[in-house]
Amino acid sequence: MLHGREKELAEIDRLLAGARAGLSAALIVRAEPGWGKSALLRHAEQSADGFLVLRGVGIETEAELPFAGLQMLLRPAAGRVGALPAPQAAALRGAFGLAPATGADRFLIGLATLTLLAELAEDRPVLCLIDDAQWLDGPSAEALVFAARRLHAEGVVLLFAAHEDWAAPALPTMRLGGLDPAAATAMLAERAPDLPSHVRDRILAESEGNPLALIELPKADAGPLPIGPLPLPHRLREAYRRRIAELPARTRTFLLAAAAERSELATVLRALEALGVAGDPLEQAERAGLVTVCERSVIFVYPLMRAAAYQAASFAERAAVHRALAEVLADDPDRRVWHLAAAATGPDEEVAAGLESAAERARQRTGYAAAATALELAARLTPERERRAGRLLRAAETASGAGQQARAMDLADQAGALVEDPGGLVRLAVLRAGIEFGRGSPRTVHEILMAAVETAPDPATAAALLLDAARVAWSVGDPGRLKLVYGRLRALSLPPADATVTSVGAMVDLVTGDPVTGLAVLREHLGQVPGRAGLSPEVALALVSGDFEAVREAMLTLVAGCRAQGMIGWLPAALATLAEAEIHLGHFRDASATAAEALRIAEDTGQPHRTAHLHGVLAFAAAVGGDAERCRDLAEQNLRHFASDYNASGAAWGEWALAVLDLGSGRPETALDRLEAAVGGPIGYQSHADHFAPDQIEAAVRLGAPERAAVPRLRFERWAAAAGAPWAEALLHRCHALLSDDPEPHYARAVHLHVTGGRLFDSARTQLLYGEWLRRSRRKSEARTHLRTALELFERVGAAPWADHARAELRAAGETVAQAGPDVTALLSPQELQVVRLAATGATNREIAAQLFLSPKTVGHHLYRAFPKLGVSTRVELARLTL
Repeated sequence: MLHGREKELAEIDRLLAGARAGLSAALIVRAEPGWGKSALLRHAEQSADGFLVLRGVGIETEAELPFAGLQMLLRPAAGRVGALPAPQAAALRGAFGLAPATGADRFLIGLATLTLLAELAEDRPVLCLIDDAQWLDGPSAEALVFAARRLHAEGVVLLFAAHEDWAAPALPTMRLGGLDPAAATAMLAERAPDLPSHVRDRILAESEGNPLALIELPKADAGPLPIGPLPLPHRLREAYRRRIAELPARTRTFLLAAAAERSELATVLRALEALGVAGDPLEQAERAGLVTVCERSVIFVYPLMRAAAYQAASFAERAAVHRALAEVLADDPDRRVWHLAAAATGPDEEVAAGLESAAERARQRTGYAAAATALELAARLTPERERRAGRLLRAAETASGAGQQARAMDLADQAGALVEDPGGLVRLAVLRAGIEFGRGSPRTVHEILMAAVETAPDPATAAALLLDAARVAWSVGDPGRLKLVYGRLRALSLPPADATVTSVGAMVDLVTGDPVTGLAVLREHLGQVPGRAGLSPEVALALVSGDFEAVREAMLTLVAGCRAQGMIGWLPAALATLAEAEIHLGHFRDASATAAEALRIAEDTGQPHRTAHLHGVLAFAAAVGGDAERCRDLAEQNLRHFASDYNASGAAWGEWALAVLDLGSGRPETALDRLEAAVGGPIGYQSHADHFAPDQIEAAVRLGAPERAAVPRLRFERWAAAAGAPWAEALLHRCHALLSDDPEPHYARAVHLHVTGGRLFDSARTQLLYGEWLRRSRRKSEARTHLRTALELFERVGAAPWADHARAELRAAGETVAQAGPDVTALLSPQELQVVRLAATGATNREIAAQLFLSPKTVGHHLYRAFPKLGVSTRVELARLTL
């Protein structure tokens, strides 16, 4: 019976009931050792009638064996792996060492885990119990947490028991405290009814309501309880040690071997045989209540017993057991080398080389965190300085690939004290810059790269470093740093055909107000400068020059490739760029759906700068739609993040979103003040400032301060002339119209250009402004034509405040306008919209799930919710809708 845990038991029972009804859930039970986490998991197992129960446990000695924990959990489901989509099945088999490693994105294993659990839940609900999750190997933990965040409608429950310091952001948590005095007294009376009163009172006082202490301290017969403020887990460990010390030597050795290995009974017994241990030590250990045997594995009754059995032994005893285990694991090189490392007493190149090989195998299986640990340990065991430096550097690079940036920087610092060759120093600088760019200040990144130029072994390497430094200066919006890079590049002895110098010179032209020269040079040297992180030079140029149709097409191709290859970690960047293009094109619902997916993945994969950037993009979409509360919340998150780690490209979206919200809500003065302040800072050196200009001009005119439009007008004229895009020329004519004494020719030209230039939102705003001017000129009949078009376009793109403005203008022009019915697609959530669009193409639930990184059941759930909103009952009907 569990005393004092009524609320916790009710919550677990609720999750199980939900799974029986087809819902999914994940929960972390957090507490320090002994507070009853394992007992709650056992209750869940006992209550899971009709469930498939999968059990896993984190084992400290296996924390660096990639996917050991996940393989233990999913071992009963191995026969169903073939039912997964091919990339997922291959990735999972590779991770488990059942097939050659595919080198897939490490997050693909998490998706495969989710799909496999959903596959199992087709037969019956699934309960996954993971005890001691803090000792899971990194790849297993990452995969399980990734899957847990995507559970929705599968009928799967994941219960983790973990210490307080286990990191699993965004998962629901239940924290256990001590039992209240009444529950503690009842539990002690049940477990040890014959205790003398003074001993009972002492145990109640010392246990602090810890259930395991109430169970175990009464068994500590070997002497009085320790006096003084020892931590409770230490007291329990000492109690176990005393019990273990009373056992025969062969039983103690058996417990030590079981604690040092993954507890496979056959392996433990073979190791004892190698040590010359005779007799049957298992029976004595079971009688002592320390272990049980389940499915041919030795299970310690409580995790602290494992720690006590290992720590009670001397180093010499532990080393002997590790060597024996290594001897019997000759056919498992990874486990073997870890045991040899644990037994090492000093530098050992043979063991270090074995760890390096194990690291490479782990890396091929996407076990980057485990690979980094193996390399770090290999470095510690490496006698020769230069080789030790190389292994530390590879450990740092591998840790960065695992997303462990603080650890990677620490390893880089260790390597930095040893690396002497120029190539190694450059690698260190690139690594440090990459880590800093992902989590810290871009200005620091620039300083790291510029310092590394001094150690570059040749001009080509120096030029590559300076090109990256130029890109960073561009993103920060710092022309001074960009000019410094340009000067250093010009001083290098580069081949005449190298386009790096001219391209960075073009960037200088762009930030110093000469877009005509800058864009012309970039177009001339297109393709001669290396791309960056999947963003080709062609796409970069299209972004700068405003060719957002080209950007959209390129990003759709890149996103499709990422989905097909399971490159989950790359997707947020590609989706964010796609969402930006969709915003500029006026496809706001598409942009919201794209950015929402990117945000979920960026949060799951630990990309804080990208997350903040996406908050800004989503804020802009909310501003256009008139959702003021959501816009402000998202924009504030965006600007708060970039306030300390400033990135002009990212912060521009938060500023622009708030300005557009004000402009659409009839607050031109606030909008204009915000845009002027933004352009007066680093954002003014970005292409975003060019896109701000039409809004600045409109706000100035609506405010009655046309003199404040002079500077943005000049800026936009220069940029539009350089871009040469019909939509830009259309906006330029609209701006001229707003500031002209004879606006009609400009409005007419703008309307004509919008027909070929696309961008429905911009076209609608031009029609609205033209219609307003015609109405004020007492040409109401003509005005109504343009105002109707504006209203239709605003409603089509979901720009509610602007549609209300157009509707009011139409009424003022003498036309009665009914309130439009809701656009059915606007009733869908971003993810529902993605799902129904794919379903309309004929894709199956399984195919949709593989593309959107969901389970098939969750896809079915979204369709179930979307159909009534769309007024359809079958997938065939979706093809007839405009989605």
